[in-house]
Amino acid sequence: MNPPHRPLGERALRHVIRLIGAAPAPIQRLIAGPPVRIDGQQLNLEAQVGTRLLNLGVSETFEQLPLDRGREQIAGEAFVFGHETPVETVRSLTIPGPDGPIPARLYRPAGIEGPSAALVYLHGGGWVLGNLDSGDAVSRFLAAHTPLTVISIDYRLAPEHPFPAGLEDALAAFGHIVDHAEDYDLDPRAIAIGGESAGGNLAAVLSLHRAPGWTPPALQVLFNPVTDLSTKHRSYELFGEGLFLTEAQMDWYKSHYLADPDQALDPRVSPLLAGDVGHAPPAYVVVAGFDVLRDEGERYAARLAEAGVDVTLRRHSGHVHGLINATGVGHAARDALLEAVGVLHTRLVARTASASATATASRRTPSDGQ
Repeated sequence: MNPPHRPLGERALRHVIRLIGAAPAPIQRLIAGPPVRIDGQQLNLEAQVGTRLLNLGVSETFEQLPLDRGREQIAGEAFVFGHETPVETVRSLTIPGPDGPIPARLYRPAGIEGPSAALVYLHGGGWVLGNLDSGDAVSRFLAAHTPLTVISIDYRLAPEHPFPAGLEDALAAFGHIVDHAEDYDLDPRAIAIGGESAGGNLAAVLSLHRAPGWTPPALQVLFNPVTDLSTKHRSYELFGEGLFLTEAQMDWYKSHYLADPDQALDPRVSPLLAGDVGHAPPAYVVVAGFDVLRDEGERYAARLAEAGVDVTLRRHSGHVHGLINATGVGHAARDALLEAVGVLHTRLVARTASASATATASRRTPSDGQ
């Protein structure tokens, strides 16, 4: 993600988008065109500008390209819209997996003393695209601002490795990190799972997993998650074209991820179809108002709440899919992530600090009779 290693066109587009993002609202409106209103919502000006520029700058979308070029295009979009928030420690890891070592990347900010809370993060990309670099901007931001340790997982991708390969990697990586928390200087009681889009799907499914010796996440943070591949909810009809993530792209993802379309009925693919969700950990679910995945994300949050799970649902009404990845443009992505930071801090970091302080005080208090 180092700017000199990206093509000149991407570097130029990155610069232009940042200039436009800092421009006065009237200029942005001139570029964006008339306001877009759908389903009682108005598309945020930043989102409309970004979507328009992206559509103008891309002659072919990734599902129309050979797979390697589609993956490179997603890497380019991550570079164009993202920002490398400084983090003191960023290092590569390998974690034992079911089909060989799983690449991972650890982010740890300055100022953390002793075992820290952690977020295991799963990037988006429809189970087909994306990697550690495409998840870098979000991982850096969350690590730096919460602050906590983030470990991003480079799970296997379809179609080379269709379902359930990516899920198996996520389960193996999370289980290993919890079981070896001391090796990473983590508090095993305060390790959350999080992900965006397809990564949010894997995080949701992982949060429902039960097995002997399995320690569930302390919290699940689901950004624009896929929760139901068995059907197309109303938001597909409303937002299926021209708003960053399209219906055609979701069809393409599904055809690559699933070897058999009937696998969409498996709760490990569509967690909304799970029979029992009451054992899931607390959840923070984020959806975008102009996203084909909006309705299934909201239905999953409602399903968790009905089962007695502690759930917070946040709809960013004026925004599109992928909002959180645009940390280098405007304020919307950073504002959305800062809300997640507040949840992570309250649920994990503050509790870890409190427990650590209590333990320290206990060690310093003379025992009875001394």
